[in-house]
Amino acid sequence: MGGGAGTPPNSVYSATVTTLLSRPLPGLARMRHSLAILAVGFIVHGPVRPVVRPDFPALVSQLSEGPGFFPSDNLVSNETSYLHVIGTLRERGIKGGAYVGVGPEQGFSYIAEIRPEIAFIVDIRRDNLLLHLLLKAIFSSSANRLEYLCLLFGRPVPPDLHAWTDRPLTDLLGWIDSTPVSRPLHERSHRALMAKVTSFGVPLSTEDRATIRRFHDEFATTGLELRYTNRGRSFRPWFPSIRDIYLATDLTGAQVSYLATEDRWRIVRAMEREDLIIPVVGDLAGPKALREIGRYLTETGRTVSAFYLSNVESYLFRGGTFPAFVANVKALPTEPRSVLIRSWFGRGAGQPAAPSGHLSTQQVHTVARFLQHVSIAGDQVSYWGVANDATVENPPVPPGR
Repeated sequence: MGGGAGTPPNSVYSATVTTLLSRPLPGLARMRHSLAILAVGFIVHGPVRPVVRPDFPALVSQLSEGPGFFPSDNLVSNETSYLHVIGTLRERGIKGGAYVGVGPEQGFSYIAEIRPEIAFIVDIRRDNLLLHLLLKAIFSSSANRLEYLCLLFGRPVPPDLHAWTDRPLTDLLGWIDSTPVSRPLHERSHRALMAKVTSFGVPLSTEDRATIRRFHDEFATTGLELRYTNRGRSFRPWFPSIRDIYLATDLTGAQVSYLATEDRWRIVRAMEREDLIIPVVGDLAGPKALREIGRYLTETGRTVSAFYLSNVESYLFRGGTFPAFVANVKALPTEPRSVLIRSWFGRGAGQPAAPSGHLSTQQVHTVARFLQHVSIAGDQVSYWGVANDATVENPPVPPGR
């Protein structure tokens, strides 16, 4: 199933398949339901393969490396342009395969669009893994988008919760804005969510649990005004709020975040419930995480469809580790249409210009062209050069085309 005869017998994937095949057959109705889940139909790179539920805690451990430092809790992105690449992804047919990305929630919107078979969220901070465990628990506990938001922000749900299922996102955010936090409810919800988190099987220290509690309290206390902050820097009120991130649009003005519609949100929820979104602790230029992801994908017969980098390359250039990152990208199984998604925050003449009203601009760069550019540039490779090459490959498209 997927990996074929070449799958090593000691891999997490093989162990998962063996476990599935060795289980006693349930009743007919349950068996049909299980098979339907395993055969979720996505458009994929290559032949359609059954989606096998991985051993979640084992895979998290197998792929992760030691944590590093980043001067932010990074609970929310500051990239208001993050959805501007949706049109390009559609034009290029970027669907299925494996998604790899960094960061907190913004990756869910790429997942909702690409509909990968499996996704990996890689971050140098262990705290990002802890945040994603909390979000996974909330997805697992929610009937619809509004309940998800209420659990995240510590609000009670309305008595007619199911009547809100297909209402516009602005209505859902309006409920969060107008409904006070219920501290007793938030306390009870957090305890229930932590029981869910514990059930996922990822070992957690007392400090880990305290960090998850701190994050959850921050969402409840700050609400939809939650913004990106950086330790050692003054508060920057011009950074977007999480409300702005949720309501962000593509270049046509359409709302396409994972919360924009119930269908998009359910794509992410289904993957979370089936353990197909894997949080990984790792440095993109580190010795293990990306290489282990590449090995796992090769074993299971899948390729990377999209790799969302945010602006991590800028930090790698500053730290002198960009060549190690390039070597890690080469180790990932890709196809000619596989792409990198980059966020650019540069300023100055000759640099990629951010759209009016935005701090950042997004770029789509095919992996093949990226590697070709890096090879040709050699020792002269630069962050500006990489970003400029992506601009040449994909000239900016005027908004509202």
